[in-house]
Amino acid sequence: MKWIGKEALERKEEISTADVLEALDFASEQVSAGLRDFTRVFPMAYSENGFYRGMENVDWTTGFWTGEIWLSYEHTQSPGLREAGEMQIDSFLDRIRKERDVETHDLGFLYTLSCVAGYKLTGNENGRKGALLAADKLITRFHEKGNFIQAWGRLGAPGHYRLIIDCLLNLPLLYWASLETGNESYAEVARKHTKTTLDHVVRPDHSTWHTFFFDPDTGKADHGATCQGYRDGSAWARGQAWGIYGTAIGYRYTEEESYISVFKEVTDYFLRHLPSDLVPFWDLEFGDGDLQPKDSSSASIAACGMLEMAKYLGEKERDYYIGMAKKILKSLADGYRVKAPGESNGLVLHSTYCNSSPFNTCRHRGVDECNLWGDYFYMEALTRLAKNWNPYW
Repeated sequence: MKWIGKEALERKEEISTADVLEALDFASEQVSAGLRDFTRVFPMAYSENGFYRGMENVDWTTGFWTGEIWLSYEHTQSPGLREAGEMQIDSFLDRIRKERDVETHDLGFLYTLSCVAGYKLTGNENGRKGALLAADKLITRFHEKGNFIQAWGRLGAPGHYRLIIDCLLNLPLLYWASLETGNESYAEVARKHTKTTLDHVVRPDHSTWHTFFFDPDTGKADHGATCQGYRDGSAWARGQAWGIYGTAIGYRYTEEESYISVFKEVTDYFLRHLPSDLVPFWDLEFGDGDLQPKDSSSASIAACGMLEMAKYLGEKERDYYIGMAKKILKSLADGYRVKAPGESNGLVLHSTYCNSSPFNTCRHRGVDECNLWGDYFYMEALTRLAKNWNPYW
């Protein structure tokens, strides 16, 4: 196994502004073409043989597709994209009102990129209603014993009394709800969950646990484990990327100075464990020479986190993290993105949803495919580089 060295990383080329805009143009065209199949229904979480199939508005991933629609609308101002986005807002409002597949911490992924985004961009009142109902539902998963939002499963059940690192990206829904309503209780839950997460999921070497368990009787920290990483103790690439972006978001909303050093540490670990093309394998334990699948989605998530945190740093550090993000985007745009409609109806190839191993508990699916969050975060990173973007998060 081999990871890229510091000098080789520094020599990598950055994506140009012209290439960013060209990639955004194609992505927006691809999304617009996708509305033929995915306006009243949604793409599945991952493609099969490069192409997404349709499904109803269930699962934790459908909001990423609506987020792609809103990013494409911002780039093109196409009335058809706005109409599709607002139709999907209605679907999300109906889903939360009927409480259809909403017993999850992933309400932030679902409602920030659909309803909050649409409300910010167009003033759509159904977006506001749906997002506030989702925020109300999300805080019901908060446990005072332990100060965290439970990820999955029956609330309070011993086998499910845990958080996962992904939830850092669900918290902007709560911060938004506090700003929108003046009710500080939403943001208080988000602050407590962020602190609990960063206190426990970041290991001494600055790699991260995917999931962390607490004692349901006392709330005391129990142990870390993985569900989707290669093994307990390895660094699941997407989890490390969630840590990068989630810490940046945590700093934006709290201005907690210690989060800056956490961000630098988890980001440095990620960058030091990249292969030569800067797109990680599905677990950072693997490098060049290992016969393992890549996870291009992790690269896009990490790039977004670097671009977010760069806004709050001094000039030298800001330029460094923007440069790293541009180098990663250069590799994605050159070697991983879809370049012709006949190749796929997604945007970025070679992502991994769940790669099973003898040491994890996930179900094998969506390996070496497009996935919705990989497509979304790729578009978000391009958008951040193309203009002074007002985040949906």
